[in-house]
Amino acid sequence: MRPEDVLAAIGVGLWEWDSAADTVALDPQAARLLELPEGSTDLPAAAVFNRVHPVDRNTIDSTIQLAFAEGTLAESRMRVINEAGEVIRTIRTRGRPYDAGTAPSGDRPEQKMAGSIHEVIPSAGGDGSVEDPVTADRRRTREAFLLDAGRALAEAHSTAEVLRVAASLSMPDFPPGTLAVYQAVGDRLKVTGYSGDMPDELIPFTDLPLDTNYPAVDVIHSGEAIYLSGARAYRSRYPAAWQYAGRFGRGAWAFVPLTVGNRTLGVWRVAFNEEMAFTFDERVVLTTVARMLAQSLARAGVTESERQLALGLQRSMMPTTGPEIPGMTAIGRYVPTGGSLQVGGDWYDMIPLPGGSTLGEDSTGQRFALVIGDVEGHDVRAAGLMAALRIALRAYASEGHRPDAVLARASRFLTGLQPDGPSSPGQAGYGERPSGDGVPVGTGDHPFGPADAADDAPRFATCLYVEVNPQDGTLDVARAGHPDLFLLTTDGTALVRPTAGGLPLGVEADVNYPTTQLTLEPGETLMLCTDGLIEAVGRDYTAGAQRLQRVMEEHGDRSADQLADALVGNARASGPYSGPARPVSGREDDIALLLLARDKASVGAAGRAPRRTVATIAQAEPERIAGARRQVRDLLQDWADEERVDSAELMVSEMVTNVLVHTDGDALLVAEADGEPVRRLRVEVADSSDELPHRRSPGELASSGRGLVLMEVLADAWGADPRGEGKSIWFELYEDGGGPESSSDPAPGSAPEGRSAPDERSAPEGAP
Repeated sequence: MRPEDVLAAIGVGLWEWDSAADTVALDPQAARLLELPEGSTDLPAAAVFNRVHPVDRNTIDSTIQLAFAEGTLAESRMRVINEAGEVIRTIRTRGRPYDAGTAPSGDRPEQKMAGSIHEVIPSAGGDGSVEDPVTADRRRTREAFLLDAGRALAEAHSTAEVLRVAASLSMPDFPPGTLAVYQAVGDRLKVTGYSGDMPDELIPFTDLPLDTNYPAVDVIHSGEAIYLSGARAYRSRYPAAWQYAGRFGRGAWAFVPLTVGNRTLGVWRVAFNEEMAFTFDERVVLTTVARMLAQSLARAGVTESERQLALGLQRSMMPTTGPEIPGMTAIGRYVPTGGSLQVGGDWYDMIPLPGGSTLGEDSTGQRFALVIGDVEGHDVRAAGLMAALRIALRAYASEGHRPDAVLARASRFLTGLQPDGPSSPGQAGYGERPSGDGVPVGTGDHPFGPADAADDAPRFATCLYVEVNPQDGTLDVARAGHPDLFLLTTDGTALVRPTAGGLPLGVEADVNYPTTQLTLEPGETLMLCTDGLIEAVGRDYTAGAQRLQRVMEEHGDRSADQLADALVGNARASGPYSGPARPVSGREDDIALLLLARDKASVGAAGRAPRRTVATIAQAEPERIAGARRQVRDLLQDWADEERVDSAELMVSEMVTNVLVHTDGDALLVAEADGEPVRRLRVEVADSSDELPHRRSPGELASSGRGLVLMEVLADAWGADPRGEGKSIWFELYEDGGGPESSSDPAPGSAPEGRSAPDERSAPEGAP
């Protein structure tokens, strides 16, 4: 009688699994037991596993992995289900792995497993289960333990956290006495993690040469687990080590390799108080935990290596704020993203400009530029583009170009780096980057990042460029799609200073960037930041900006260095983690921050310097009138009378609108609020027209002509002054509404000395 006839007669089927091809060969009897067509051969492993109850699949997978790791017999019970998911029968399978030569890739032996399968008669319940209640409860407890261990290890982000989790595991049914993790460091084997305080029994084995006769050393070399079920087994195999290990009364030891792929990262040592037989189920639990632990250690190691590489790269590209500036203090901060790679496109720079003396010398004539920007993305390509753009900006600034010209050239430069970027006629290096033989390099040869579709997409960058004159505090600001400046005034009020801006860099090759001129008064602090800082502290941009203003006001009496720390610390505290050693938790954007503080040199005898804001509203940007109103309201944020604040807003809106409607030039708004001895607001709006306004008597249906009427009713003092080129219209408003009687200011409705308020007799025809 043939062997296959005997097997068929007793209901035993045969199978073979090819791990390289991931296929399973079945004989007719095995196919019948698995509810597969009897002619099935070389089926995908997934098709066979689909016939196994989902609960049993994890057990089978662990059994097979353990058999391959230790070269032992694999045995398991499982329930077979039909296409409807109903349990048809319970079967038992047994198999053993063997080497089948070298895999086609040639990098490792090709492993296969062959075995038998037969049906098991179910219990009287007829539900396909063959477990008694105690066994079932024990299995569920172990499954719950493995799930909890896997979850805890998955949430561990660093090697220290992984080792801490590994040392705290408490396995069901066979709780360990002590736990430790060994790792090879150079030519030594060292304990890198353990439970609680260092156990006395580990002290002799904390640092061993790799040729020591010790179980963990053998596991490192062989990659196979060693189970010592009792003192006799330990003493017979490792007599030298037993002299030290035998003093502490342990009953059994397991040394399980921490293996990822074909590489052994370390050894997990588990010591038990009682002797252990190390049954198949117990070895499955130990091996499964060791495999999860190894994967977590490998993941944590890669993450920490990437973090060190990314931070090193970022720091190497991030400059210091340079030498000391007479009369000013510059402070910079950079915080990486909370993402996995932790390298991004945010940067800042401080650039000495040509002309004058060198920064740090006694002279204050040296101008310099503050630059802050953000390249789109948080990857290596973003960091590469950032480095190139920073160098280009520094080069253009060092040539002596004005802020608008620097940004315009930088935009053209970044556009030229984009895949298929536009090029100017006759200009090499923009859009097309010639190769050595003169053939333009295509998008697949982009110098920053891989050439796949996602990474090859065009990138833009936002940038804020501020040219600073330390002698008088003058700031020339050009902005390319970047968040506006924040200003901390001398009385502790934080404001957002809107400035004219243009498109982000790299969107178009030819872009014009307007320049806004501001003045940093003595005692004031200017903040430049990327959107990562704003979005880290608020639900949206507006909420984030308001929270930053509050933080600046709360810490306004501190040094610039302490203020920078407070701003960054507030961003950290807005996430679920606020520790000092990790980046902003839960955030997907990095943060760059620059502070420029002007020394309190000349605040005057009256006390605090006045708050001051300047804004230019161009003819083509009437929407900036709303920003001008907001700036004036910010100046009066501590005025108690809301009606006075509304009146100031209304008059500012009227004055600026009349300039845009009735002249061909832009409006220059200068507003100043002081509090000594009487709280007063003075606003001037200048334009290039020489025609002074005059009062009119508009009818009920007239659409204009009420501007001066409003000024006369609402302002405590107002007037119009001719200038060399153009004119200036101004008004003054006092918080208490009582006018300047208590001060030396002119009376309400009148102009200061040397100026005249327009009236119906003297003012020429004009608008408002």
